[in-house]
Amino acid sequence: REHVNKPTENPFIRPQIVTEIKFLRTFTAWCNSHLRKAGTQIENIEEDFRDGLKLMLLLEVISGERLAKPERGKMRVHKISNVNKALDFIASKGVKLVSIGAEEIVDGNAKMTLGMIWTIILRFAIQDISVEETSAKEGLLLWCQRKTAPYKNVNIQNFHISWKDGLGFCALIHRHRPELIDYGKLRKDDPMTNLNTAFDVAEKYLDIPKMLDAEDIISTLRPDEKAVMTYVSCYYHAFSGKQKAETAANRICKVLAVNQENEQLMEDYEKLASDLLEWIRRTIPWLENRMPENTMQAMQQKLEDFRDYRRLHKPPKVQEKCQLEINFNTLQTKLRLSNRPAFMPSEGKMVSDINNAWGNLEGAEKGYEEWLLNEIRRLERLDHLAEKFRQKAAIHEAWTEGKEDMLQKRDYETASLSEIKALLKKHEAFESDLAAHQDRVEQIAAIAQELNELDYYDSPSVNARCQRICDQWDTLGALTQKRSEALQRTEKLLETIDQLYLEFAKRAAPFNNWMEGAMEDLQDTFIVHTIEEIQGLSTAHEQFKATLPEADKERLAILGIHNEIAKIVQTYHVNMAGTNPYTTINPQEINAKWDKVRQLVPQRDQALIEEHARQQNNERLRRQFANQANVIGPWIQTKMEEIGRISIEMHGTLEDQLTHLRQYEKSIVNYKPKIDQLEGDHQLIQEALIFDNKHTNYTMEHIRVGWEQLLTTIARTINEIENQILTRDAKGISQDQLNEFRASFNHFDRDHSGTLGAEEFKACLISLGFDIANDAQKRTGIMDAEDFKTCLISMGYNLGENEFSRIMSIVDPNRMGIVTFQAFIDFMSRETADTDTADQVMASFKVLAGDKNYILADELRRELPPDQAEYCIARMAPYTGPDAVPGALDYMSFSTALYGESDL
Repeated sequence: REHVNKPTENPFIRPQIVTEIKFLRTFTAWCNSHLRKAGTQIENIEEDFRDGLKLMLLLEVISGERLAKPERGKMRVHKISNVNKALDFIASKGVKLVSIGAEEIVDGNAKMTLGMIWTIILRFAIQDISVEETSAKEGLLLWCQRKTAPYKNVNIQNFHISWKDGLGFCALIHRHRPELIDYGKLRKDDPMTNLNTAFDVAEKYLDIPKMLDAEDIISTLRPDEKAVMTYVSCYYHAFSGKQKAETAANRICKVLAVNQENEQLMEDYEKLASDLLEWIRRTIPWLENRMPENTMQAMQQKLEDFRDYRRLHKPPKVQEKCQLEINFNTLQTKLRLSNRPAFMPSEGKMVSDINNAWGNLEGAEKGYEEWLLNEIRRLERLDHLAEKFRQKAAIHEAWTEGKEDMLQKRDYETASLSEIKALLKKHEAFESDLAAHQDRVEQIAAIAQELNELDYYDSPSVNARCQRICDQWDTLGALTQKRSEALQRTEKLLETIDQLYLEFAKRAAPFNNWMEGAMEDLQDTFIVHTIEEIQGLSTAHEQFKATLPEADKERLAILGIHNEIAKIVQTYHVNMAGTNPYTTINPQEINAKWDKVRQLVPQRDQALIEEHARQQNNERLRRQFANQANVIGPWIQTKMEEIGRISIEMHGTLEDQLTHLRQYEKSIVNYKPKIDQLEGDHQLIQEALIFDNKHTNYTMEHIRVGWEQLLTTIARTINEIENQILTRDAKGISQDQLNEFRASFNHFDRDHSGTLGAEEFKACLISLGFDIANDAQKRTGIMDAEDFKTCLISMGYNLGENEFSRIMSIVDPNRMGIVTFQAFIDFMSRETADTDTADQVMASFKVLAGDKNYILADELRRELPPDQAEYCIARMAPYTGPDAVPGALDYMSFSTALYGESDL
């Protein structure tokens, strides 16, 4: 800036400078370094600029601008015109030339020509240098000092003697290209080697011509400042361009690294979602299989397999589902922070799809468990009924054995009158006995019917046996009727009857039937599920035992009748052939059955005592489970509420909240042994076939679901806080801003659900001073209509549906109708922070391409790391513009695709 609007004096008017040949070498090399870009050069600086053509070409190359069209004639007037055009262009750049005219240049005046070249160097190579608000010479000197500061024996204070030892030039090269010079081997006392090393390396690798001579610099007490400044400015321009390319490459590397990381996260999500959905798809058919088993053992094995599924197979999948949701939320947060579009999983693999599939799995699981328990109850009932059927059928078959033969006898045809009388009475007793057995036959038929209704596996054999009993019963009824008629026809012929035998028969038959019924009842199996039921059976048994003394009196009375008969027979020598003609029951049989009844009573006592002990143990298991469940259930609910309060309250920084939540998570994980203990108690209850528990409203299913929800909630809440920290750090949002966002969110989250509805979200935006108006239609939030209208007018906002729909598409991409706090924070962060854009990335690629509209693969491989260069080459489309060359790649469409503005 010191040269703008200030006359430039010609330093070469002094005679001592004109003789210095080094200026010719330095300035000639400087001019040729630029003219080579146009495919030409000069040999003699005094002669080759005389016609003005190469002078104008030099100015066009170094300025990047087009000058007026030159004159192509050979006459002096044409040359003067060209030189004047060049001088006018220099003057247009704010430089006032003094003592330099076109005629002197055309005449080959060395003083004027060198002065003009120095003026051009000052204006175009040095004046635009700017370092920390210093420019031109001071800026170039400050740049040299900064770059050489770390190097020993280098102290740049000027542009003459500070460069004599050559270490300054070598330090500049080593600072930017350390692979070109081994700086540690250089010595301050060997300036010739140092200077030649720097000049040779600069010419070979940096395209900076040798403008200085090492011998001249060493032999001169004070090297010329202008020559050194000219040469050093070439270093500045060479390395500053390299710095821009590195900056552009770093920006592209950063953007590509983010994109590659996001793509990997998307692939991981897709694989994890596919594996989880496939496991659910394979598991649900197994849980929906309702093929019943025929035995309790087989159903118990199915129940054990189901327990293994609950303990071993499902918990890892619960963790995978929770991790999947965490990965999805983290990915969406990173995409928002990097200004990328939201990730949309493949069809059928959305988080909502996985939640629906998981819900179907839990529904099938619940139905399967209920079916298993119902089947076990059914099989237990069937086994009990089948055993009861067999016992009653066996007793009945034993009773009917021989009855058909007895009823078909024709003994009454040859019997005496007394015998006929006896046969008739005997038949009457049999009919009484037959009527008493009618109830047993009906019970057998009812049990068989119930077994059929419960789909007993051996129903055919039960039905066949029941049919035989019923058929036999019908036959007995018919035969009884037939024999009765026959005896009644003969009764008129028979008048004598022994009343004692008859009385014995009449009293012995019901007593015998009572004993058979008592034996049947005492041997009858029972099934109970509660203390009350077994107590009822015990009470009935005690009532039965209270009737035994009266029954014993009846037995003694019946035996007394028999004794009386024996006494009469013995006294009167009656020939009775030793049998009672009216009944087959004899005293020995009565005594035997009575002894059997007395023997079965203590056995029944023992069975009831054992069953009572079992029911007491079952009651203990119920209470043991209920005592734990009544503590664990409320504990889980309390923890859920505490986590909810932590997530909506603003106590401390996000880090404090995260620390608090992790402490909660640790305490929750430490609670797991109590859940496992409860699972063990629940297994004991199921093994004991206990199906209800009046001491608690909590089932193991409730506890499991609550525990899984608690683990998922604490993990999701921690993930939300981590994402808020990630958003805050990435966007530069202060803690006060986050507190303001949280306070506004909590104010409108009136149901404390952690989400906002669409209208609640709109009201929240308004409370933060956000203007989303673009049409005349107004809609209210969750306030009262008049209050909300007054609020809008007082704040100057007009909520438009179109703008609000656009914002909702950002914060609720899945269109679920709710806005989470994380989505709300991400939206507010995007509105208050700046991020990389497609235009910025496009501008960076343009720097690497040298201002071309396309870029080549070799340029990408030269400027970018290998993996990211190949990433770009594989995804960039061919460039098809009018200036395209073979292998040209379209970096513009690639940049827009990185930000979702087109397809990648």
